[in-house]
Amino acid sequence: MAVPGSAAPDSAAGERRRDAGATRRRLLDAARDLFAERGYEGATVREIAERAGANQALLFRYFGSKQGLLTEVVAQGGLEQLRATPPEELFETALRSMLTSSASGTADRSLEVYLRSIGRGDEATGTLRELGEQYQSALAALSGAKDGALRADLAMAWLLGIGLMRTVVAREPLASADPDTVCRMVVDTLDHLWSTPGDKTP
Repeated sequence: MAVPGSAAPDSAAGERRRDAGATRRRLLDAARDLFAERGYEGATVREIAERAGANQALLFRYFGSKQGLLTEVVAQGGLEQLRATPPEELFETALRSMLTSSASGTADRSLEVYLRSIGRGDEATGTLRELGEQYQSALAALSGAKDGALRADLAMAWLLGIGLMRTVVAREPLASADPDTVCRMVVDTLDHLWSTPGDKTP
């Protein structure tokens, strides 16, 4: 015979796990958007917790520190994108993501976080430098030229420059340009960078 209320402890534990998972996700989403909008240094733990509808104690319980939160934001955004995207599609995928991520709620804003945070505090630099290096490595593999790393850096500079002008400076007409149009113009031009031989033989 079932004991009345015997299922309650398991049910309550399951509910707590679901609530914890949802709170953790809200904290990640809030951190992603605030880091992208204000940079790592400009976004405070208190603001992140408030936007997530949680308290700061939960943030520290789940992530350990603000830096731990940044690490997971980058891991679930840019690094996940790197793992899931074929190298030949990476530049366009990253560009399109940056062109369409001005509104909160988009899945990956890692390059916006990078733009607003890199070089503005030692605490964030290591995590963000790793992201940039992995993008550079993946893009360098697209060219068989001896200067493939340089070509990858040039591609990254263009990508980040577009992001800077569109999302940070908000310069027109780029700021309001159609993402499909920008992607087509940039990617068509960029193909030349990968296909041009880097070491011409006499």
